[in-house]
Amino acid sequence: MTNQELLARYGPRESMQYDLVVVGAGPGGLATAIHAKQLAAEKGREISVLVLEKGSAPGAHILSGAIMDPRALTELIPDWKQRGAPLNQPVTDDAYVFLSRQSGFRVPRLLLPPFAQNHGNFIVSLGDVTRWLAEQAEALGVEIFPGFPAAELLYDDDGSVKGVATGHLGLGKDGQPTAGFQLGMELLGKYTVFAEGARGHLGRQLIARYQLDQDREPQSFAIGIKELWEIDPARHQPGFVLHSAGWPMASDTYGGAFLYHMQERKVAVGFVTGLGYTNPYLDPFEEFQRWKTHPNIRYYFENDSGAISARRLSYGARAINASGINALPKTVFPGGALVGCDAGYLNVGRIKGSHAAIKTGMLAAQAACEAIIAGRQHDELSAYPEAFGKSWLHTELNKDRNFKNWFKHGLATATLMNGLEQLVLRGRIPWTLHRDQPDHARLRPAAECRPIAYPKPDGKLTFDRLASVFISNTNHEENQPAHLTLEDASVPVRTNLARYAGPETRYCPAGVYEFVPDETQGGQAQRLQINAQNCVHCKTCDIKDPTQNIVWVTPEGGGGPNYAGM
Repeated sequence: MTNQELLARYGPRESMQYDLVVVGAGPGGLATAIHAKQLAAEKGREISVLVLEKGSAPGAHILSGAIMDPRALTELIPDWKQRGAPLNQPVTDDAYVFLSRQSGFRVPRLLLPPFAQNHGNFIVSLGDVTRWLAEQAEALGVEIFPGFPAAELLYDDDGSVKGVATGHLGLGKDGQPTAGFQLGMELLGKYTVFAEGARGHLGRQLIARYQLDQDREPQSFAIGIKELWEIDPARHQPGFVLHSAGWPMASDTYGGAFLYHMQERKVAVGFVTGLGYTNPYLDPFEEFQRWKTHPNIRYYFENDSGAISARRLSYGARAINASGINALPKTVFPGGALVGCDAGYLNVGRIKGSHAAIKTGMLAAQAACEAIIAGRQHDELSAYPEAFGKSWLHTELNKDRNFKNWFKHGLATATLMNGLEQLVLRGRIPWTLHRDQPDHARLRPAAECRPIAYPKPDGKLTFDRLASVFISNTNHEENQPAHLTLEDASVPVRTNLARYAGPETRYCPAGVYEFVPDETQGGQAQRLQINAQNCVHCKTCDIKDPTQNIVWVTPEGGGGPNYAGM
């Protein structure tokens, strides 16, 4: 049944009214909620603030490297250390290494560009930081509804956003209501702030409806795949940060990897692949597994006898907005705003986005709080982008505006020019590079590309997808409509398989997509099978599908990964 048919039969939906509705309980959304409450209290006013979170709890879907710059957090909560914020491991040493197949070259410390220096930053579990921020928000009176994905935008008669509706519960796979069916709820706000992370489900609809990306460069993304390991104490260096570039990626493919030494023998290990790659045979998951076998990287997983002595604890993946300030859309529209990675504020040069999410959440909160106290609603919060333009974050992002775009000229050119811009020019750059293609448009036909042979996993250092998804604690109610939808069910076989060799089987890090014999045609043809229960909500398919035929929508509340320590 369609949404309209469900509402006609079971409606109307219940509704609740708030001053401010926030979609997403990540760092950006929680900073918005916290700062709105802080500002209202300073003015002796009380405002109602609601945060919706699709995960089973705040932090359940949060995945990041992560090295955190505490600047914005200090502005939001100056006494965060006294309050027990989980920023406990300062960075003690930085290494930037260029890898060839069997060796590596470490950039001398004096030549490290500013974006590769992390003095004063902290290695964190961003999920733990998010859970702590949620506690701070609730202490201020913010209401947080976990397990309630915002599935639908609600508009007023004048076309402004008036809130969101949560997804229905109890629909079967066939889309028909089951005995446990419940309508979603309408959450109405004077303003609604969207903080869904990269490629937000509602954020992309808002960008399209209000043409927020008009006259902007197309957004660009990467997929970050991460594992959490416990390693031998003899190989553990708390606070040590290693970034690598080069092997196994081809020189014309943007990407890199990291290895962050946390506390208690834990190491965050990750691989980032730019989704603008051209070869449909490239497999970001397999590139990550192959990278771990490099002698310089494998060392950290071994003991002195050369045997693998480390233990893999967790796995996950998430799309990263790697566009930079040139592709930043207009961030306000009648009734609301985009913050954090929902807009694309991540600084890809620094590989950091949590500080930007917190800062933009604060700026949006200030504009919304002032408007609410002044008695306004559903208008455009122009004070938010104006404040961003005067902020230290704008200065930071503008200095790194060319970082990603240099890589279309290859790794060597990008390294040279980023070094020139940061070390010699110190960010005072008289030129700007531009990009004119979205990531999905860059994929070349398979006939023009060379297949890539990846080694089989050994089950000790390298693994397959299904074993990895298992330790992401991913779960979805099986009897529900697939949240990975196709605009045209014939396209995967007719176009993606025939022209691009079925790239969805490789760019998905969770084994969601596979081509299997179509028994309705005697097994002589192929069909695309979607294993939606495996989905870790990374959004890569929504971004990289060459025909833009796959559309990610919200599943039933609480479904997806349940990351621990990530």
